[in-house]
Amino acid sequence: MARKKIREYDSKRLLKEHLKRLAGIDIPILSAQITESTDFAELGNKEEWLSSTKLVVKPDMLFGKRGKSGLVALNLDMAQVQEFVKERLGVEVEMGGCKAPITTFIVEPFIPHDQEYYLSIVSERLGCTISFSECGGIEIEENWDKVKTLFLPSDKKMTLDTCAPLIATLPLEVRGKIGSFIESVFAVFQDLDFTFLEMNPFTLVNGEPYPLDMRGELDDTAAFKNFKKWGDIEFPLPFGRVLSSTESFIHGLDEKTSASLKFTVLNPKGRIWTMVAGGGASVIYADTVGDLGYASELGNYAEYSGAPKEEEVLQYARVVIDCATADPDGRKRALIIGGGIANFTDVAATFNGIIQALREKESKIKASRMHIYVRRGGPNYQTGLAKMRALGVELDVPLEVYGPEATMTGICKEAINCVMATA
Repeated sequence: MARKKIREYDSKRLLKEHLKRLAGIDIPILSAQITESTDFAELGNKEEWLSSTKLVVKPDMLFGKRGKSGLVALNLDMAQVQEFVKERLGVEVEMGGCKAPITTFIVEPFIPHDQEYYLSIVSERLGCTISFSECGGIEIEENWDKVKTLFLPSDKKMTLDTCAPLIATLPLEVRGKIGSFIESVFAVFQDLDFTFLEMNPFTLVNGEPYPLDMRGELDDTAAFKNFKKWGDIEFPLPFGRVLSSTESFIHGLDEKTSASLKFTVLNPKGRIWTMVAGGGASVIYADTVGDLGYASELGNYAEYSGAPKEEEVLQYARVVIDCATADPDGRKRALIIGGGIANFTDVAATFNGIIQALREKESKIKASRMHIYVRRGGPNYQTGLAKMRALGVELDVPLEVYGPEATMTGICKEAINCVMATA
């Protein structure tokens, strides 16, 4: 499971569409997204309600506490919304220790209300945790003792009886309506593979539940079965995270392939770099370097998996090697071309792309005093390892090759010992 945050705009869009489909509940949610490219005249023509009602506007940037930070404006007309956005669009703010510009806003109708409720659903390994409070809003953390929580195992169904403990203290006239709402939201949660959903708060409008603020996360590994239900979904980067040009390039490759290609620069001046096959193995290599006390020397996190094509591996490897050999400073560096034992990936085939990239980058590898460590197992791995050994001789670079007889953690130790040794 990969939990990916989505914008409030998309959370509400999915809730509106699929509550109607699954439960016949038609919530009159209206919302619009504003970015730097928004043409306000065009937006007003498309969303006519913007000019006929009072509005709320706030950043839609995957961070909370917007109200407490003075970033929510209430009861505005469209001209005031436009002025509010123009004053803040592109302006850097600091939230949770991260500083970044605001690039995206959500604007909605202003809903006067008295009562605020809290609801959250969190996917766990063996089921889901559902939390509810009749004291929602910006002070929810100060009133956490009033939040009621239950755990629903995966083999149990959500019913009105199931959620009865959550709503037992509600007035009778709203208890059934809110109970049915929780039951229906849970159905959407499961059907669309949400991993997290929070409404803080939701209220009642004409006696019907209505979400005022909402956060959502989806399991992006379920995209293959939900792409029609999710529609044009966006998985924004966490607030404060900006992709470098090389990371953007790999991200673009990843979006165009059925395989998985991930690359994050941690320390451009790091001396230990990885190019690892398999998501689990990539975590083991990175964690091992950190556990051995050299996290500060780890240049990147990298993972390729899902049997990428040779051309994709070639383009991927070029980027990793370029970053690993940039700005040579005379100190030794290590590149770990690792992985576990593949189930179906042809090791020799994926190595072809890496071998071509290493040939192309020979001069950079030598200039940066790069030592290369290869460890791999799986289908056709003997042929792949033999090609790697021959490449080391051909290029006359330090290149050590191991099969599954060597441990992944052991290779990390060798790489660390090499780069930390006195030149």
